[in-house]
Amino acid sequence: MHISVQKKIRIGFFIAFTIIVGATVLSYLIAKNLMHNANQLNHTIEVSKKLEVITKQLKDAEAAIRGYNLTKQAAFLHPSMEERSAKIEKEYRNLRKIINDPAQQKNLDTLKNLLDIKYKQLTAGEQTNTAVGGRISVEEGEVSMDLIDKKVQDMTDIEEAQLTERSRLFQFFSTLWIPVVFIISIFAILIGVYSYIILNREFRLQLHVETRLKNYQRELQENITLLNKSNLDLEQFAYVASHDLQEPLRKISTFSDRLQVKYKPELPADASQLIDRMVVAVHRMRVLINDLLSFSRAGRITPESVKPVDMNQLLQNVIGDLELALQDRKGIVYHDQLPEIEGSDTAFHQLFLNLLSNSVKFADPERPLVIRIKKELLSGRETGTIKEDKREETFCRITIEDNGIGFDQANAERIFLIFQRLHGVSEYKGTGIGLAICKKIVDAHHGTITAYGYPEKGAAFVIVLPIKQ
Repeated sequence: MHISVQKKIRIGFFIAFTIIVGATVLSYLIAKNLMHNANQLNHTIEVSKKLEVITKQLKDAEAAIRGYNLTKQAAFLHPSMEERSAKIEKEYRNLRKIINDPAQQKNLDTLKNLLDIKYKQLTAGEQTNTAVGGRISVEEGEVSMDLIDKKVQDMTDIEEAQLTERSRLFQFFSTLWIPVVFIISIFAILIGVYSYIILNREFRLQLHVETRLKNYQRELQENITLLNKSNLDLEQFAYVASHDLQEPLRKISTFSDRLQVKYKPELPADASQLIDRMVVAVHRMRVLINDLLSFSRAGRITPESVKPVDMNQLLQNVIGDLELALQDRKGIVYHDQLPEIEGSDTAFHQLFLNLLSNSVKFADPERPLVIRIKKELLSGRETGTIKEDKREETFCRITIEDNGIGFDQANAERIFLIFQRLHGVSEYKGTGIGLAICKKIVDAHHGTITAYGYPEKGAAFVIVLPIKQ
């Protein structure tokens, strides 16, 4: 399955974005764990230090009592046991503030009880002067100190166990972080290289397309120049046809008329027939030239000539122009109410005049001619033949049906070509330009025209025109 370049780039950026988001989340979690472990390490170290400070101060106080009991020197009692106890109590309260573990809090409660006992012993030891009393105080102090040491050791062991676990986690996350960063970097590099290759290829393709487009534009401009030259040549031809060719035809017609008037009695019968045939040929030539002029001028729509056209009034004018021809064929025209359509009224008049004249010309002599003109408003999308940028605009579909002799559907496209006839000149008059003019007018108004033939039954011409130009 082929994947477009745009889709590849979107997939690449989606993967890169996913990796970046994943790396960001993972980095946040790892950093959070590292910070938490670091805080826990600091907490364990701080607890151990405070326990050590409490133990040291207790031992210093006990040593001071022993020194006093042995030497009776008052210097050992400075600072006093109350001051020492207050200092130890302050360290205990600070320790209490930083411990949240329930097990350690229970150990703190036990330690508090032991410290209270120790405070009393220290105070009592400070006031004891007898040897027996001193010995009892020292023995009690040693027992109490052993209990405190044991409790402090228990708390230290718990903190060290937690410290070991946190150190292991800290080491795990620290070790994990390096390969994660490496893998993410590899992915980022690969995606960067991939994106660079794709974008570079797309850029080169864009340059190639732009180069080709410039070539096409240059060729188009050359073709437009050639087309303008061809149009200029056609204009010159039209001028020649309307002036230079008409003049010799008039002379031939004049001389043939004079021959017939002045010398007809003296001419043999076959010579008179030749002159008659010459007159007919001159007439046909004049009609052909006039039709060519009409074809060259058809479809010239300028912005100034475009205006809303009352199609009902225009149709009445066309029917009026064909009144005599319709009477000869016993013809009648039925038509719907047509909307206003923007365009050239002259071109529309010629369009409907040619189509209705075509129906009159090819009427069936065995039955009265009936022409029906129907209309339908629809969007460009509903027509099925309009370009993408016109699909939302409003169009009018006009159908002109007759019950004439019809034609073979195989010739439906051929009849719109110039000089194309389906019947001989002796059967039906005309030069084969009328329907070509109709197509040219419809194309100039950004519409379409289609023919449908039914031999011996009739024909239908479907015209689709935009309401607004």
